[in-house]
Amino acid sequence: MSAEHTKFGVFALSLRVDKTSLERACKEIIETILFCLPNAYKGTVYSIGSPPHLLATRVTSGIIDRERENISWGLPEKSDYNPPGKPWNEYRDEPGRVLEAMAWCVEKQKSWTAEDPETDTRSARVQIGRGRKDSHHMEPVLIRKQDLFLDGEPNLEYPRNYDGEAIWQDTDYMVVAVIKIHFHPRTIKMDSPETRLIKKLSRTLGTELLSYQLREESLKAMRELAQDKVNSCNIISDSLRNTITKSGLIFSLIKHEIGFLRDQWEEALREGCRVPGTKQQYIERLGEILDGMKNADHKLREELQEAHRKFLEFSLTPEKAENWIRVKIENKWDLLLSNNNGNEDLKIRVREALEGLRRSLYVGKDPELVRSYHDVPEDLKREWVELIYRMPDQFDQLFLDRIIQILSNPDLRLPHQDKSRKSLIHLKALAKIMGELEENTNVALRQVLNGSATSSLRQVRQ
Repeated sequence: MSAEHTKFGVFALSLRVDKTSLERACKEIIETILFCLPNAYKGTVYSIGSPPHLLATRVTSGIIDRERENISWGLPEKSDYNPPGKPWNEYRDEPGRVLEAMAWCVEKQKSWTAEDPETDTRSARVQIGRGRKDSHHMEPVLIRKQDLFLDGEPNLEYPRNYDGEAIWQDTDYMVVAVIKIHFHPRTIKMDSPETRLIKKLSRTLGTELLSYQLREESLKAMRELAQDKVNSCNIISDSLRNTITKSGLIFSLIKHEIGFLRDQWEEALREGCRVPGTKQQYIERLGEILDGMKNADHKLREELQEAHRKFLEFSLTPEKAENWIRVKIENKWDLLLSNNNGNEDLKIRVREALEGLRRSLYVGKDPELVRSYHDVPEDLKREWVELIYRMPDQFDQLFLDRIIQILSNPDLRLPHQDKSRKSLIHLKALAKIMGELEENTNVALRQVLNGSATSSLRQVRQ
């Protein structure tokens, strides 16, 4: 194994995270899941290496004790996925080979839930007839290619399945890790609250790992700028400028985390005040109606299905979400229904689902619901609602500092507030680094353009 692979955990091409940060992030995600889900007792995170080999390597495993107070860490059991790991051509689906859930998660970029360990078609232990059989859920950690490759996607050699078809070629994502959580027998179901929680946290892990990479690249670029010779100053400055133009990604990650907090708050209100009808349920209702319209325009149906899916991925404020619904969803439904021979019953069902979807957007800031929710002190509740539904349009450190401060208050009682607080602290530090990097780069560029490169390097060092 090379020195570089010893120092860094290489997840996907261009995503490099130092070993210490990698293990810390994986332990935090396992710890969060095990402490939040009482029917879970073990968690493991596997890194997925660069294409085309997609080396799957176990990073760390944690087992919680019976008292659910302490977690034991390490890689105690023998496994093909322990370092140095297992390459794609050894765990992909092939005739005559035991099917593995890892292959499904990596190739399909979808989760796998083993509800009944006795009938799990992708349990190696079940298929070979030995070893402990357990219920578990495996969730791929996805990162957008456009976020990984800030300079544009390179010409990648994608891995191929047994039929010779390249995987990942037509998707916007790459799998950088897989989370596996073991549950007590028959306590886990597909699309259960537990699996939805793990999916949410997988996005948080992807965000955190991407922030580590950006921080590492920024620090590396600053060191190179200070040390490079005059004859390479222009090249470095151009490279840094290109990175800085992408710094809006950091703010997008912050907005995503705030959106995740809004989701937690709205879920708490729904449970506490017994409010029916979630965004997901109304979107599912629209999807069911759409599935029944077999004779509708095929292209328009596909566009609506994609709009429904994307809406659930975004973390928008209620006002922006309502506008998005009107432009991206409602207008397409109007066009589709105009060609439906005037079926009034169908139009009423769609109209009711869309109206319910709009109402669900404002649950978290509904004054009556907020007043009737008594699990959080009034002053804290009022400030919290005002903050999370007042997302600024650009990076605001004071706003972020206040969010982080409130998240440190246990009276807020959100299930994942400590994890979100840590993520926002990381992103705040990264935003500060990028701001300093931009300032230093501007100084260097001005000096180089004026023919005073030596002076520019001296100022950057300071």
